[in-house]
Amino acid sequence: MFFGHLGDRLGRKTTLVASLLTMGIATFLIGVLPTHAMVGAWAAALLLLMRLTQGFAIGGEWSGAALVATENAPEGKRAWYGTFPQLGAPLGFIIANMLFFVINHLLADPAAPGQPSATFLEWGWRIPFLFSAVMVIVGLWVRLKLVESKAFEQTKERGTVKRVPIAEAFKNHWRALILGTLAMLATYVLFYLMTSFTLTYGTRPVMPLFPAQATPTTTSF
Repeated sequence: MFFGHLGDRLGRKTTLVASLLTMGIATFLIGVLPTHAMVGAWAAALLLLMRLTQGFAIGGEWSGAALVATENAPEGKRAWYGTFPQLGAPLGFIIANMLFFVINHLLADPAAPGQPSATFLEWGWRIPFLFSAVMVIVGLWVRLKLVESKAFEQTKERGTVKRVPIAEAFKNHWRALILGTLAMLATYVLFYLMTSFTLTYGTRPVMPLFPAQATPTTTSF
């Protein structure tokens, strides 16, 4: 709602740069957060704040990128072009998990193979978050080279940019907003249920599928 409003007022390019910087700064700051031993419960509160900021930014990142892709797509290929921004999340999951796997392997404890070492838990986990600064710089360079969408440029030329776009959206397109919200609600409920389940399942000790059964005994009548 926030970044969509800005995108319709100021343009897609400006909004994507703002959401990227919001996401990048929050991600980098996670890598320099103090520990519980340093500041107590404030450590958890600060981490929660950074995670909420990331979630706030992704609303502008994801929807904004999909909007730019579809608005700049050739005639008849909006759906095809709109699929590419959706690849960002799964590719990000794969790369992030591979990076954590490599760091955990390089900082492994020989006495406990496969388990996070004291070094990893102390400071190794911060490396990917600090490395995100490089990705932000690359992303910022790409965004600044981005061409504004033709749809928004034509709207500016006609002088039909709305003062309060979000109010216009709720007033004239409330049915589409409700349907879109319900569709995404169903999608993300399934997504987070599955990712939370697999994470919990994957980090628990392996249990036998069929527990050992007692040797059957015979009874004489």
